[in-house]
Amino acid sequence: MSYAFDWGTAVADHWPVWLLTFVLIVAAVVDAIRMRVPNWLTFPLVAGGWAYSAAMFGWEGLGWSLLGTVVGFGLLFPAHVIGGMGAGDVKLFAGVGAWLHATQTLHAFCVSAIVGGLFAVLVVAWCGQWRKHWLQFQMIFFEIVTIRDPQALSAMAAERKSSMKLLPYGISIMLGTIVYLGWSGQLI
Repeated sequence: MSYAFDWGTAVADHWPVWLLTFVLIVAAVVDAIRMRVPNWLTFPLVAGGWAYSAAMFGWEGLGWSLLGTVVGFGLLFPAHVIGGMGAGDVKLFAGVGAWLHATQTLHAFCVSAIVGGLFAVLVVAWCGQWRKHWLQFQMIFFEIVTIRDPQALSAMAAERKSSMKLLPYGISIMLGTIVYLGWSGQLI
C-alpha cells in the first residue's frame, strides 16, 4: 500500500501553524521593503493567538498564550531598548509567542538568532566591508559591557544608525520560526 500525502488535510489539521507562517511571510516582505513591521500586522497576530488559545484550550490555553507573548516580547525587548532592533520586530515575536506558547517560542528564538547571525554575515559579505562592520561590532559590544545604561546605549545607536547596514530582522524571525516549525514536524 502506498501512502499519498494530502496537503489539504495537512493544512486543515495544522491551520494555526500555517496561518502563523503566512503572517510571518507577509511581515518579512513588508520589513524587507519598508524596514519596519507595522502594527496592523502585529496587533492582530497577538490578539488572534490569545483568542485561538482561549477558544481551543480555555483559560489554561489563554494563560499559555499570554506567557508565550511575554517570553517572545521579553527575548527581543532588551535589544530594542538599547537601539539594536525595531519595536515592530519585538511585537512580531510577541505574536509568535501568542501562537506557539513559551517553550516553542524559546526554541523558535534560538533558531531565529542563528538565522539572524548568518543573515548578518551574508549581508556584510555582500557589501564587502568586513573591517568596518567588525570594528562596529567590537565597539557596540564594548559599549554594552561597559556602559550598561539603556538610554545612553540607545542614544549612541541612534547616532551611528546612518553609518550602519540595517537588517530587516523580520526576515530572520520568519525564517527561523518556519525552520523550527518544519524541523519539529508542526507544518505537516
